[in-house]
Amino acid sequence: MSESKNKHPYGLKSPMINFMKQRFVAVAFSLLLLLGSLASLAINGLQFGLDFTGGLQVEAQFDEPANLAKVRETLEANGFKNVVAVNFGSDKDVKITTQQDRAELITAQLSILVDSLSAENILVKQVDNRTDERLPNGGLIIDIVSNSQEVLTNIDTALSSLGLAGYSLTDIEDDKFSVLSADGVQVVAEKLTKRTLESSTDSGVIIKRTEFVGPQVGDELRDQGGLGLLFALAVVMVYVALRFQIKFSVGAVAALAHDVIIVVGFFSLFKLDFDLTVLAAVLAVIGYSLNDTIVVCDRIRENFRKLRNAGPIDIINVSLTQTLGRTLVTSLTTLLVLLALFFFGGELIHAFSVALIIGVVIGTYSSVYVAANVLLFMHITKEDLITPEKEGAELDGMP
Repeated sequence: MSESKNKHPYGLKSPMINFMKQRFVAVAFSLLLLLGSLASLAINGLQFGLDFTGGLQVEAQFDEPANLAKVRETLEANGFKNVVAVNFGSDKDVKITTQQDRAELITAQLSILVDSLSAENILVKQVDNRTDERLPNGGLIIDIVSNSQEVLTNIDTALSSLGLAGYSLTDIEDDKFSVLSADGVQVVAEKLTKRTLESSTDSGVIIKRTEFVGPQVGDELRDQGGLGLLFALAVVMVYVALRFQIKFSVGAVAALAHDVIIVVGFFSLFKLDFDLTVLAAVLAVIGYSLNDTIVVCDRIRENFRKLRNAGPIDIINVSLTQTLGRTLVTSLTTLLVLLALFFFGGELIHAFSVALIIGVVIGTYSSVYVAANVLLFMHITKEDLITPEKEGAELDGMP
């Protein structure tokens, strides 16, 4: 960025910075980021987290500090898909998420526990009271397609080692047999998970809580989150149009859409989990970027009314120069907090802090170049903003 030849034009206390000299470079840069983000979203999509896809969340407590790398490795080797294991609260407490339901998890772990038994040959079914005559009081039925007595014996041994009480096995008939368990799918899933976790460490493990998010709930959360983003942009457009002028409204919404697309594209490109905390961060980015954009727009409107002999480019340069100090101080102090969260906040809010860091940086840039650029492309003029004088105002002031 270069400075104007006149060091202090228009009453500025410092030299005016010619931001708009680089406006076409900024347009090319923004288009590159937007096209890259949209291409990544089209090719890779978003890697939705458990909140949106549905799946199982397990909270486990180890007797000794948990080795997360070993825990993840063991879980993946025992049938957990897209598993995430992070500390929460302390280094002994581990939160595990997997995009599977309890039945799928039981199927995967049993097929690994018993040699020569594939997951396709295992059917897990939770039954309620009187829905199956084999378990009149309800429970869990595991149908296994196999005519091997060895497989039946191995299944019995595996379930016995879990400490599972009140189960029985039927005889092999028509190349299949069944496990009838009074314990339900949650209990069996927890016992299998506990066994798997204990194999990753020499310490004991307690399963404190398991929670399942159904795919239907995940779909609703994803749809509502998308609608929330669109609603936020629509409300912003209406507010800025009423508070300022329609051209400012288009500029503000263009800047916000620019920020959102780039943040989401970043998560798509690097295949980071996109969950509710990231969605909250994206909404926070909208609020942060809007605040910065409103300050810039307010100063531009004020200067259009004050500097009646200046052109639109000079007025925008003056306005951006006047607000630059405030913008940088606000952004840098915000980034200091976010960097602290990024490095010391733990894995639970890692994605949240990443989204906000990217959003603050891009939001600061878009307040300077995207919103102001849109105003110039829409040919903002004094006539758009100067308050018209009332007819007869001069006569009213005469004696």
